[in-house]
Amino acid sequence: MTEMAILFDSSRCTGCRGCQVACKCWNDLPSEPTAENPYDSVNWDGKFTHPADLNSCTRLIMTFEDFEDERSQKRVGWAFGRRACQHCTNAGCVNMCPAGALYKDEETGMVTYDQDKCIGCQNCSAACPYDVPRYEDRGGKTVINKCSGCVDRIAQGMMPACVTTCQPGALQFGTREEMIALANERLQLLRDRGYEDACIYGENEMDGLHVIQVLKHGMKPHGAVENPQIPPAAFLSGIMKPVTAVGAGATVLGLAAMFGLAAGYKRDTLVYNDGNGDTISLETGEVTKQGNGPDERTVMEAITENLPIGKKGGDDHE
Repeated sequence: MTEMAILFDSSRCTGCRGCQVACKCWNDLPSEPTAENPYDSVNWDGKFTHPADLNSCTRLIMTFEDFEDERSQKRVGWAFGRRACQHCTNAGCVNMCPAGALYKDEETGMVTYDQDKCIGCQNCSAACPYDVPRYEDRGGKTVINKCSGCVDRIAQGMMPACVTTCQPGALQFGTREEMIALANERLQLLRDRGYEDACIYGENEMDGLHVIQVLKHGMKPHGAVENPQIPPAAFLSGIMKPVTAVGAGATVLGLAAMFGLAAGYKRDTLVYNDGNGDTISLETGEVTKQGNGPDERTVMEAITENLPIGKKGGDDHE
């Protein structure tokens, strides 16, 4: 596998939103309904980001944030940001998906998906530190809709749609190694010009992202998530996958896990993995003892005991 990546250089971005349009055109996504004048006194929220967030028909948005800029005579500066899937190496959404609808493309490392496999559980949303997954109604079925990394285009030797339309060269595409090298060159140039807060985002976050960003004014003005982490629920899902059946069984167990987390477990509860006998922490999934599981509950028993199934007074009767 040759890991590929998109490079976003905020210092070259003009905020034209051409990438948003290209994304919609290639993926046949409709425009959002708006008021006759979206900037009137009733509808305008004071910001120029439009739409305000990702949604079922918008996979990519450019964000517009004003900030106090000491370098400007007006004391106000603009920071353009890019909001879309970051295509994490350690992708919580992939770990959390009980149906295998989300997966990493073997040729590029991009996180893509198969809507036909999506069961609409929305666990991927809970696992994403960037709040990216959105959903659409497809014939009465709720399915995921997010940036696919344009793996279909890449497979045909083309660049992602957003990259092809960027006139100032703020978006580039190539191997991840090449994009990181270009980002470091640009960072050095910005630092030499006095932009001390400039930084690179995506080189190490989530074990490495496949969207590398050069942030001219630092993380906060550009809306970057500092210290992103996968929520604990995703780790629990990772424990359960190896010890359960695929298909419906995995789906039920994934939903059971979410129910159990909501009900609340005691800290440091130990269970054993009946697949290999290891003793593990139910909260973190950490292996505390390898092999020879004790007389404790299995992962399945610990999860399903919180479900109202087969209990007296429920739907099942003895």
